[in-house]
Amino acid sequence: QVQLVESGGGLVQPGGSLRLSCAATGTIFAINDMGWFRQVPGKERELVARITSGGTSNCADSVKGRFTISRDDARKTVYLEMNSLKPEDTAVYYCYVDLRRGRSTPFISYWGQGTQVTVSS
Repeated sequence: QVQLVESGGGLVQPGGSLRLSCAATGTIFAINDMGWFRQVPGKERELVARITSGGTSNCADSVKGRFTISRDDARKTVYLEMNSLKPEDTAVYYCYVDLRRGRSTPFISYWGQGTQVTVSS
């Protein structure tokens, strides 16, 4: 089975920083895109940032210049470095990984369990 294990969420003051990690475990043949979404109660899940297998990344306008996504393919891990955090960044953050488990199997998106990020004084 494939699992995504997230870590790094928590409570931080406005202007502070957090680093989220998401590690994929299990039988994995190849990984394509990796990324992060976030969701606030009552709202749709929104894309925060994603990074391709080639290292090209993009992020939401609301976090540009503050958040950085990166990946370590050897560790099958994606990171989200969050700086200059604002109260409106408060949400549950979910990672996703597009991967295939075998040479002839399709790419499927797997999701992490979610980690709470709260920005408050």
